[in-house]
Amino acid sequence: MNSDLCRQLGIEFPLFAFSHCRDVVAAVSRAGGMGVFGAVMYTPEQLRTELEWIDANCDGKPYGVDLIVPTSIQKQAAEPSDADLLASVPQEHVDFANQVLDQYGVATDDLDAARGDLLMFSHNMNSAGSQDMLDVAFSFPIKLIANALGTPPPIMMERAKAAGVPVAALVGAKKHAELQVAAGVDILVAAGGEAGGHCGEISTMVLVPEVVSVAKGTPVLAAGGIVTGQQMAAAMAMGAAGAWCGSVWLTTAEGEPPQQIKDKMLAATSSDTVRSRSRTGKGSRQLKSAWTDAWEVKGPSPLPMPLQTLVSEPALRKVEKLAQSGHDGAAELSTYWVGQGVGLMNQATSTTAVVQDFKQDYLAAVERLMATLEE
Repeated sequence: MNSDLCRQLGIEFPLFAFSHCRDVVAAVSRAGGMGVFGAVMYTPEQLRTELEWIDANCDGKPYGVDLIVPTSIQKQAAEPSDADLLASVPQEHVDFANQVLDQYGVATDDLDAARGDLLMFSHNMNSAGSQDMLDVAFSFPIKLIANALGTPPPIMMERAKAAGVPVAALVGAKKHAELQVAAGVDILVAAGGEAGGHCGEISTMVLVPEVVSVAKGTPVLAAGGIVTGQQMAAAMAMGAAGAWCGSVWLTTAEGEPPQQIKDKMLAATSSDTVRSRSRTGKGSRQLKSAWTDAWEVKGPSPLPMPLQTLVSEPALRKVEKLAQSGHDGAAELSTYWVGQGVGLMNQATSTTAVVQDFKQDYLAAVERLMATLEE
């Protein structure tokens, strides 16, 4: 494509694939886009293993990494111990989660021990853990690093600049974009409220031109509900330089969710998602289920990150395993992060096929627009 961003990053098509699945990341990069590996829930050692695999399987094509490096990383004096974090989880929240699981026939006797296994998430969000993750990421020939939450701190910006790696940052409001531009980020990802996972409340159609208006020449990627090339073309007509997509890869053959979740997504409509704080403590869009309904209707007020994660993730990981084995109650509870574009994701396919469909649909959309100018 005739695209400054494509030339800058060495890609053929400005389609960016955020995924927790290394197979998706490598496949999108091989197909001419850019795969971006979501590493929030990995330890530094696990991240190294995944990036080694991606590096060996992307045919030398560019790929990136998405981390959470807190804006306040350089302000933290003392980190809470694992014991302090676990003790900070109110019993009220644990009891409510257990009650919901009991109602659907899911045993809860092993969840306390499982919470300790999730402390790596909180470790990645403190200063030492974040720097360890940055050390690993920059030891590979990544071509993009993204900060998933908040303005990248100076340490991330400085290390990226020294390595010649562009920094992308997700924004959900115009004011957030202004802060990111002032911080010197290289790429803005305007994530509308239709997006899966953490998102704001402003729709993509409104957010993208708002962000473009304050970008001051910084490339903007449109995100949130985009699962087709036509939508990508619409975003670029509003000034975006490309599309950042996460949900569309979930139902591919390579996508990380278990088949039970993929089947739920393939059957879902755009109305079958909910934006809720009950999973991480921040608003994130996911499939509606008996679990999300219970928290929204009668659950206690969600805790701040990472405490809410320590309540929800042990429960939902167990639910996921049981649902995959045919447990009916767990199947009703099972959920997964996905955007409103899930209503258009109704056919199982491969990652490579999704990229090719994007290219063909984008071209057809542009040709339709060009036809409106012909006499």
